[in-house]
Parts: sequence; C-alpha cells; structure tokens
Amino acid sequence: MNNELPQQVQHQLAQLQQIQHQAQVIIGQKTKMELMLRETEQAQEELEKLEKDAVVYKGIGQLLIKSEKTAVTEDLAEKKEVLSVRLKTLEKQEQKIQEKFQQLQNQIRTALGQKEGAG
Repeated sequence: MNNELPQQVQHQLAQLQQIQHQAQVIIGQKTKMELMLRETEQAQEELEKLEKDAVVYKGIGQLLIKSEKTAVTEDLAEKKEVLSVRLKTLEKQEQKIQEKFQQLQNQIRTALGQKEGAG
C-alpha cells in the first residue's frame, strides 16, 4: 500500500495553495477599495451639505491645501469613478479565481477518488 500522493495531485495541491493565496490578496485589495470608495462617497455627501462658497481644504500627503469646492467635488467624482472601475475589476478577478479554485479542487477530489478506488 502506497499512501504517497501521485506527482500530479501534489502539483495540483501546490496550485490550489497558490490560488488560495491569490484569492486572499484579491480580497484584501477589494476590501481596501471598498473602504476608499465609502470614504469618497462620505466626503461627497459632506461636501454637498456645504454652501457654494464655503472654504474647503484638500488633503495632499500630509498637507491640507485650501481649494475651491467645485474643484474638490470634481476630484472626488473622478476618484469615485476610478475606484468603482478598480472594484469591478477586482470582483471579476475574485470570481475567476474562485471558479479556478473550485475546478482544481474537483480535479483533486476526482484524482484522489480514483486512487482510493484503485488501491
């Protein structure tokens, strides 16, 4: 009786671990994008409450720079657009990687089932 896994199954298990790691990275990036998008939307909401000629400061690095409300509004709209596109891309990547994970997992189960049946 040989309890060692076939070379192909070992390779597939390594791929599965790699895919799992990629999924974790994507989920982390997606979470970060969702947070940034929420913060941007909150900033937009607060900005809308202000008078047209209100004094607004824009954060650039560690500096706060006085800016016009319209300019900051435009910047936030652009930032929201970019974040939304990135988020959709990450969601698609997450879906693909989950499908890949399921497919590989099924292949491994099939291979192990055949090995047990042959043993």
